[in-house]
Amino acid sequence: MFENVYLAVNSVYPEKSKAEKSLIVREHLAMVGLTEASEKKPTQISGGMKQRVAIARALSIRPEVLILDEPFGALDAITKEELQEELLKIWNEHRCTVLMITHDIDEALFLADRLVMMTNGPAAKIGEVLEIPFKRPRDRARIMETPEYYKVRNYALDFLYHRFAHDDTE
Repeated sequence: MFENVYLAVNSVYPEKSKAEKSLIVREHLAMVGLTEASEKKPTQISGGMKQRVAIARALSIRPEVLILDEPFGALDAITKEELQEELLKIWNEHRCTVLMITHDIDEALFLADRLVMMTNGPAAKIGEVLEIPFKRPRDRARIMETPEYYKVRNYALDFLYHRFAHDDTE
């Protein structure tokens, strides 16, 4: 894992010393809770750990925009929720712009400030932008207990399943 993140840091910061780059790598592995496992090889780690490494690697190069494409899609429910919480903590510290593609409405409502819903089909386009009304910091259980959560969730589902369920060009 260390080498995986180091490779990204080394390519973006060639002018830094090896010690400086190693420090950046260790800080970012610690940020995602992987200090103890930093010397493990890819075949020795779980899917959740691989996702954590990917997040550490991406953040270690200090992007202005972090693009995540279904980052938690292949994980079990518990690991998924843990990594979502971790991503929020990291975002809260670093405040870079995060663009995340997901098909999980609950994930989007918990993590996002703005939900950009797309139309279907090869000619997909932005269908609607929905402002997420929940204040930060967010508590998943508290949000999900509110009637407003289900109102927003049902609105998004209606958009995706009824209003834009089929490509108009078919």
